[in-house]
Amino acid sequence: MIKINSRHVEDIKKWFSLYVKNFKQSDNELTENAILKENHTIRVCSEILRIGSALDLNTDELHLAEITALLHDVGRFEQYARYKTFVDGKSENHALLGVKTIEKYKVLKGLNEPTKDLILRIVKYHNRATLPEKENKTCLFFSKLLRDADKLDIWRVVTDYYVQKNSRRNNALELDLPDTRGFSDQIYKELMNQQIVDIRHIKNLNDFKLLQVGWIFDINFPATLNAVQSRHYLEMIQAVLPESEKIQNIFNMIQSYLHEKMNPNNAEME
Repeated sequence: MIKINSRHVEDIKKWFSLYVKNFKQSDNELTENAILKENHTIRVCSEILRIGSALDLNTDELHLAEITALLHDVGRFEQYARYKTFVDGKSENHALLGVKTIEKYKVLKGLNEPTKDLILRIVKYHNRATLPEKENKTCLFFSKLLRDADKLDIWRVVTDYYVQKNSRRNNALELDLPDTRGFSDQIYKELMNQQIVDIRHIKNLNDFKLLQVGWIFDINFPATLNAVQSRHYLEMIQAVLPESEKIQNIFNMIQSYLHEKMNPNNAEME
């Protein structure tokens, strides 16, 4: 049984706010990216509560979900302060760094040991390409919930950036990738096979945009799919990709995929 009261949530929120404040002191670039991740975290908390409410989670379960959202990217602040990048491959795994930070500052004191361990595992798994098969159902459920909420806000952040982008590039958001023409044939094949894009195949910014499109294959709940469609995130990414037959093929396939996911009974009848 999950038992987490509102006081636990408020204490962790206060710690988080004070912790982030340490990264907003002098360095303008560090401050800018700390604010970026702080705002992202706050919105992921809102997203996870919205999805969780749609799933009729009880109060304790919603508290657990909110804590995982609040702490999922806590490693990002130390990551950027140390390495000046959000690219895990050029620094270290931000999820594991987050777990170290949570343990170092005893952020989960007051919670029972099984709940602490559950939260740490969810944070550790949130950025993996796939979730571990040998996990219990509770951990997998809340991990999927966090991953859905996280993706929704990353889509919001990147589409806002692509639409409003001016001459000043944010290399942290673009993972320091070159903004060159074309895209990878390997990534095209992965997407057409409805696979999550392997980040190792990314060569430029177009590839990264296509990776973001492919996240749709890792969405777990109807409320998330509804949000993706109503907010037109995928259409906005398509608008900043090159016009080509292959790009159109990808988005035609994704529209069919979404139609089947949103209308499973119709798909069975067809």
